[in-house]
Amino acid sequence: MKLHRSSVLICLSLILTSALNAWAAPARYYYQFKIYHFKDATQEGRLDTYLQNAYLPALHKAGVKNVGVFKPIKQDSLDRKIYVFIPYPTWDALESTDQKILKDQAYLNAGKDYIEAAYNNPPYTRIETIITRAFINAPEPNLPNLTGKKADRVYELRSYEGATEKLHASKVKMFNVGDEMAIFKKYDMNGVFYSEVIAGVHMPNLMYMTTYNTKQDNVDKWKQFGSDPQFVALGKMPEYQHNVSKGESFFLYPADYSDF
Repeated sequence: MKLHRSSVLICLSLILTSALNAWAAPARYYYQFKIYHFKDATQEGRLDTYLQNAYLPALHKAGVKNVGVFKPIKQDSLDRKIYVFIPYPTWDALESTDQKILKDQAYLNAGKDYIEAAYNNPPYTRIETIITRAFINAPEPNLPNLTGKKADRVYELRSYEGATEKLHASKVKMFNVGDEMAIFKKYDMNGVFYSEVIAGVHMPNLMYMTTYNTKQDNVDKWKQFGSDPQFVALGKMPEYQHNVSKGESFFLYPADYSDF
C-alpha cells in the first residue's frame, strides 16, 4: 500500500512539474512567409495596392501586428518576388486569420481587384508559402532598432539546410544551447526572428532574419561575427560539424508600407 501511495505521489509530482514548466515557458510564435512570384511591373503594382490597402489593414484589424513586406534588392528579371512576413502568436491564429478577414467587408472592398481577378489576368504567377516556428530561446519576433533611411536598409533572410534531420537538429542546438544568437546581439545585428521550418520546399531547414542600416553595415558586422572568439570556438566543437549542407542569403529591403 505504501508503494502504491509513493507511486501516486511521484506521478502527481511529475504532472505538476510538467504543468509548471509549460506555464513558465513563453509561447513560441509561428511565422508565415507568403512569397508572391510575379512577372512584370503591372502585377507588382496590383500586389502593392492589395497588400497596402487591403491585406495589411485587415491583418491589423484581426490582431496580427508587425507584418513585414520586403522586396529583393536585386530582382530576378524572370522570377520577381515580394516577401510577406506574418507573425502569429499561436497556431490557431495562423489557421483562422485568413478565414476571419474574408468576413471583413472593408477588406473585400479594398482588395476587390486582387480577390476577384480574372483567370487570364492574375495579379501574380504563384504564391509560395513557408511556415516556421520560433526557437525556444527566441520565442517571439523583435522590431529592429535601425536609424538609417528605410530605402537604404538591408534585411538579410538566411536559410540553412541540413543534410539529415540529425545534423539539422545540431544546427538548431548551436543557435539555442550554443547560444549563437548571443553573438548576433553582441554586434547589434538586429535579429527579427530565429526559427525552424516546419513546412516548406527546403527541409530540414532553419530560417532567421537580421537587419542593417546599410549594405556596408551588413558587411562590417558579418566580418566581426565571423572572427568572434565564441563563434570560432563553436565552429570547432565536434557536435556542430557539418550541420549546414546549404546556406542561402536573401538581401531584401522593406516596402514603404511595411510595418518595419
